[in-house]
Amino acid sequence: MPATKNILITSMSGLIGGIVGKHLDSLGHTITALNRQAVEGYKTTQASITDFYAIRPAFDGIDTVIHLAAYLGPDDQAQLYINIEGTYNVFKAAGEAGVKRVIFGSSGATLMASENYEPYKSFREGRMDDLPTLRPVMMHTDPPHPERMYGVAKIAGEAMARLFSEDHGSAIAARIGRVHAEDRPTNQREVAVHFGHNDIRQFFQKCVDAPDSLKWDVFYGVSDNYTRFRDLSHSKDVLGYEPIDGIKSWPL
Repeated sequence: MPATKNILITSMSGLIGGIVGKHLDSLGHTITALNRQAVEGYKTTQASITDFYAIRPAFDGIDTVIHLAAYLGPDDQAQLYINIEGTYNVFKAAGEAGVKRVIFGSSGATLMASENYEPYKSFREGRMDDLPTLRPVMMHTDPPHPERMYGVAKIAGEAMARLFSEDHGSAIAARIGRVHAEDRPTNQREVAVHFGHNDIRQFFQKCVDAPDSLKWDVFYGVSDNYTRFRDLSHSKDVLGYEPIDGIKSWPL
């Protein structure tokens, strides 16, 4: 049985943070939150990740940080301020506090523009008959190809994660798929990147429990959907992730 850990989650009031935090809590880990608003039932440091000195004490005594806080809107300046500078503050605080592992909530937005081209365009649009017999997949090693500043910010965050792994502890970039409170996609494109709640719980549990020898890596987190184009073999081989959710047809 893996040892229990002191885990700090940024944006635990969010959908993914809540799913992950409650699951890890049920496994016996001690969960605290770094959030702009209090998270009911959990010790919370109420602060924005853009304020280094306000968030710094939250990292003391923490083994693992799961960094999920992010700005999702269209304002490019906010992307720079929150998603790049704020993420820098998280890694800086983690390094100073001696945190052993940071799991960075990255995104498929790092390669979103690739979906505008074949073969991924056929996956996104559900035109499976247009694909070759040997289905191509998007690998975690493919070069970045962002479509907007959000993807650029996630690429920067992954670079900071890797730097953390060089100077401090372990870092994992978790490229999270599309998550809905209703646990179902809303359109054809979302089918390909749907990330079911059961799989979210398992995926992050595997990231937390990964051996200390895992210093740095990038993993896709999605369910086994019939139009999936993001590779899961690396997540399976290294983490032992085995998705149990998946959208098998559309419309539902």
